[in-house]
Amino acid sequence: MIKVLVVDDDFMVAKVHSGYVARVPGFEVVAAVHTGTDAIRAVDELRPDLVLLDIYLPDVDGLSVLRQLRAHPTADPDVIMITAARDLEAVRGAIRGGALHYLIKPFSFEALRDQLENFRSLHSKLGELPANAPAAQHDVDRLFGTRTRRTTPPKGLTNETSDIVERILREATAAGGDLSATECAEASEISRVSARKYLEHFAETGRAEVRLRYGGTGRPERRYRWSG
Repeated sequence: MIKVLVVDDDFMVAKVHSGYVARVPGFEVVAAVHTGTDAIRAVDELRPDLVLLDIYLPDVDGLSVLRQLRAHPTADPDVIMITAARDLEAVRGAIRGGALHYLIKPFSFEALRDQLENFRSLHSKLGELPANAPAAQHDVDRLFGTRTRRTTPPKGLTNETSDIVERILREATAAGGDLSATECAEASEISRVSARKYLEHFAETGRAEVRLRYGGTGRPERRYRWSG
């Protein structure tokens, strides 16, 4: 499980965001705190993997907390800013402080879910690399691509159908299986060609994995699993 610390001065907002996190498989909220001082203390004690950090805190602003976390001698959690601050200086401060992303409140569950799944993918890819071996350029490209990949369907594909195909693929993966383009087409009631385009788009943007199933004759069948 990926451990998440929620930091927000508003108790109800912190509760809502904690509920969002709990809905995403593989993540757990280890604490929700409401001041910068408590955030630093919780990082010391709980060693979260990820901090959802507000900027407007009653004792010290979140950007100062971010800088303190980056200078922490032992703990080094990743940080996603979650804030109502819209000024450019705040955004610049978050980028310079090494925040993974910046979500402006109020945001939807889907917006946070996408960022959590991006983080999980990055976390997984980092774990696959040998700890003491030098990184190759393609490894670096994969890691930075995890943070910046495009999720909007390209021209000719619609968000509505993309959501349907994504849901079907997620459900198949959650059940321990995978899908071919033909199976996806039957479940979504679109053509096989269209289903293949959406599945390949997911694969190209790092949200789906493809494996080949070899049969008796002909080309191997492409099977897809959701990877986020």
